[in-house]
Amino acid sequence: MGDGVVTVMLCGDVMTGRGVDQVLPHPLDPVLREPGCTDARAYVALAEAAHGPVPRPVGFSWPWGDVLTAVERFAPDVRLLNLETSVTHGSGFAPEKSVHYRMSPENLPVLTALRPDACALANNHVLDFGREGLQDTLDALTAAGLRGVGAGRDADEAGRPAVISTAGGRVAVFSCGMASSGIPRDWAATADRPGVQVLPDRAGSDGDDLADRVRAEKRAGAIVVVSVHWGSNWGYDVGPDLVRTAHGLVDAGADIVYGHSSHHPRPIEVYRGRPILYGCGDAVNDYEGIPGFARYRGDLRLVYVAAVRAGHGDLVSLRMLPLRARNLRLESAPAADADWLRAVLDRVSRPFGAAVDRAPDGTLSASATGRRPA
Repeated sequence: MGDGVVTVMLCGDVMTGRGVDQVLPHPLDPVLREPGCTDARAYVALAEAAHGPVPRPVGFSWPWGDVLTAVERFAPDVRLLNLETSVTHGSGFAPEKSVHYRMSPENLPVLTALRPDACALANNHVLDFGREGLQDTLDALTAAGLRGVGAGRDADEAGRPAVISTAGGRVAVFSCGMASSGIPRDWAATADRPGVQVLPDRAGSDGDDLADRVRAEKRAGAIVVVSVHWGSNWGYDVGPDLVRTAHGLVDAGADIVYGHSSHHPRPIEVYRGRPILYGCGDAVNDYEGIPGFARYRGDLRLVYVAAVRAGHGDLVSLRMLPLRARNLRLESAPAADADWLRAVLDRVSRPFGAAVDRAPDGTLSASATGRRPA
């Protein structure tokens, strides 16, 4: 954007395993161990029953659809996504999980098509195939030229930020998760155990280490983004623990709190001039045609673009691209769907001091109303 402003693109959950992996050029064995499904191709069949045939194999850009050209309008300096999938050939299904996501390492060009600067990994699916699967994931991302953050071979690596240099300055990206999102507590990385960076649901003294690292990056002049996988899958309620954690991160120096885990967009807050996204919703997944929770319109998606002022971190603008999923592909949302998203997000965000409007070009924008949550 220039003029001392840095733009950061934020995608919600990117779940390129299961049905998505099956339509890409190098699918894995489709076997699943879910209570109601043993073959990943069943999710492709559900999508096709809902919206028509999906060609196979599709190109690596297929799942992103209209996103790739739409995002270019904003020319983001930094691109981030939450990768909620293990990248491995391994078959060691984590026994404590009922749903497992994995994708073929040979299908990683589906991620590089978006050109992400970092992939958040602190979530409840990156260890679906155990610590060996996590090692495979880290190695595969590195081999593909992608940076993972929030998971590692020990706690030091899992807690280390991805630092991205832009014309407007340094951007430091941390990734962490909370048990409220379904992360098993023994997935936490330790000094001698691989895993993810996990925060307590009631962040207090145990969360001070992350806050200290955020402060250090802020003192060094970086724009700080904290990716947090938290909360439930459905609903618009945001618990006091999440609000307390988000505010604490901003108070420590975070300029963007990038929250995700919910399968649909959740409220937006502007706190001390910084955006807090309580749930970005899903970006890429294989949920088409799955019944239930229809009132949340999980087929409608958003990609967020936050512009912040370098050196200060103040929010300049928060724009959102309304999308919908069809045929395992993202397409621009029709006007009626974009209006529905705007109305719902505005309603649930106003108690958090943010209003959501729709621009003439069809994008949505969020701004502070001046009202603070009770």
